[in-house]
Parts: sequence; structure tokens; C-alpha cells
Amino acid sequence: MMQIEPETPEAPPPAGVPPQVELILSAMETGRHRPDERRETPRARYRVRGRLRLFSDGPHVSPWTVYTRDVHARGLGFVTPHRLPLGYGGLIELPHPDGGVMSITCTLSRCRQAAPGWYEGTVYFNREQPEFAAEFQEEPVAAGL
Repeated sequence: MMQIEPETPEAPPPAGVPPQVELILSAMETGRHRPDERRETPRARYRVRGRLRLFSDGPHVSPWTVYTRDVHARGLGFVTPHRLPLGYGGLIELPHPDGGVMSITCTLSRCRQAAPGWYEGTVYFNREQPEFAAEFQEEPVAAGL
């Protein structure tokens, strides 16, 4: 199992996605191509490291590390080595496509085991994020936090 370095609240996480995470995300993409795609909203590939702070976490709890896989204006998919509680609200910190860091209010809507020691999940944004709107997604979104 991969070790995740602890983060301090003041320091941003290292940029990029570790090779093991890239392998998990690639396997998930390969396995999800089905003729009966049920997604209503088009998504763009979005591979960055983010931080999720749940409102239920105590003040001294470090944010949860998530590695995003895809995004649209109303939410995003991710993988994480943490089993997270469904239905909880929080703030997800992500690199802004134009630089900087954005903090988005969100709700955790799914978190289930994807591989031994890894969970895949989704958050939906409490407000639409125009930065991730379909017309912006001509090419895959990529940035580093």
C-alpha cells in the first residue's frame, strides 16, 4: 500500500498524481466504457491532487487527500486512500485552471472501495462552477496544486 505523506494545514499538498494513483484511474477509465453510458452531463478528464475538508472534522484534523479523475460544472470524481462518510458537506480545495487555488463548497455523494486500500467517490458542488462548464472543456483540464 502506498504511504500518503501527512499534510500541515498551512502547506499545500505536493503537485501531481503519484504513479500508483494514475494506474488506478487508468484502470477505472478502461473499465467504464459501456454502450449504456448513463451520465447526463459531459465530463472532462481532470487529474490533480486536491484536499477535502469536511465540516464534521475537528479543527485539528488535516484535510483528506483526494486525487481527481473527472469534472463538470456540478461535481467531480476522485480516488482516495480514505473511506469517507457519505452525505457530509465540506470544502474541496483544487487548483484553478488559470492558476491559484479555489475552494468549493461541496457534499460527498459517493465513496466506495475501488481497489484494495483505495476508494472512489464523487462530490457535487453546492453551486455550479463555471470554470468547469462544458463549453470550457474542449480539452482535458490539467493543473497542479
